[in-house]
Formats: sequence, structure tokens, C-alpha cells
Amino acid sequence: MSGLNKVVIVEDHVIFRDGLRELLKNFDQVEVVGEAGDGLEAIRCIKKHQPDLVLLDINMPKMDGLAVIHEIKKVLPKIKIIVLTMFKEDAYVIETFKAGAKGYCLKSSSFDELKMAIGAVLAGNRFISPEIEEKVMEGLLETSKKIKTKSAWDTLTQREKEVLKLVGEGYKNREISDYLCISEKTVEKHRANIMNKLDMHTASSLAAYAVEKGLVVLK
Repeated sequence: MSGLNKVVIVEDHVIFRDGLRELLKNFDQVEVVGEAGDGLEAIRCIKKHQPDLVLLDINMPKMDGLAVIHEIKKVLPKIKIIVLTMFKEDAYVIETFKAGAKGYCLKSSSFDELKMAIGAVLAGNRFISPEIEEKVMEGLLETSKKIKTKSAWDTLTQREKEVLKLVGEGYKNREISDYLCISEKTVEKHRANIMNKLDMHTASSLAAYAVEKGLVVLK
């Protein structure tokens, strides 16, 4: 199997992850070397295997895909990442490319399209699913015509968004501290900053906001 491009699959739905692994066995350019079911596990797995390519879901427990991209790019800046998701909104596409992803492929795509995405990204090119490519370009053109107003959401740092996601998933300060490897006092400071910026003062309102912004998906 030497000479193949090493791939890590990051996906919290086990059936989908298993199916993707089986499909990739029939693709002679790659070898799956690791898998992860949440964002924190993903970071550990990627650092351990240092793959050529990561297939990454956006919405996952503990740490979302955008946060994973930011963290991994700090230590492995050349790693290639394809986001594999259900989200079609151009805002998600733009944010993932800004974070450092090279491909954006919908889960509704065919396996042939996924192979095209993998081939393009491994060759150093970008890839966007054709189904949303035109819509994304229209969104970029429209955005360029407007002066963007900074919202309360825009004022949150990446770390504050990570804390907000975990709050939305029901984790307590001590658990968040353990997950993010920061002190409980630091978590409390982040929560206070989030509440101040969003003008929200209860855990339930923060949880509802996290759902509204797509950090947490109700299943």
C-alpha cells in the first residue's frame, strides 16, 4: 500500500463513516489510515497519522469542523482538507476556505464526484460541488457590493465559538476545561465575554443561540 495518499476520515455518523471507508477501498489513489467521530478526537488522530488529506464533516460534537481546521493548520499548514457536509449555504463555503480547506463537497454528491474532489485537491487545486458553485460565486459577488456590518456573532473569537458550542451541547465549565485543555477560570472568562458580547445572561439562551448559528444541530 506504500505510495498511496494517506487519508483520515472525520465524521460523527458511524454508518456514513463506515460506508465512506468501504467506498475509498475501491479508489486506488488513497489509503484510509485513521478515523475520528468528534472534533477533539480528530485533532489527536490527524496529529498522530499526519495524513496527506482529511475528509472532514462540519457539524460534530465537542469541536466543529471549522475549529478543527484552524487548530490543525497551526501545526500542519500544508495538510489538504476537503469538507464533506450537508450544508449548502455560501457562508459555510466561504468560511471553510478562509479557514484553510481546499475542497467543499456535499454529502449528496456521487462517489465519482467525491473522487474528482479528492483528485483535484491532491493535485493542488480547489474544488466546490458543482451543485452549489454558481450560488457561491453569486454570493461572493453580492457580498463584494456591500459594506459588511459587524454583528455580535462576528465579534466572537474562534475560542469563544468553541466554548459556545460546548455550552450549547450541555457541557459544564469543568468538562469544557478538560475538553479544551484550558483552566476552568479561563472557561468562566470566555463565558462571561460571550454573554457580554451577545447580551445574553443564561445558559439556555446561549444554547438556543448556538443552535440558531448551526454550532449545535438538534438530532
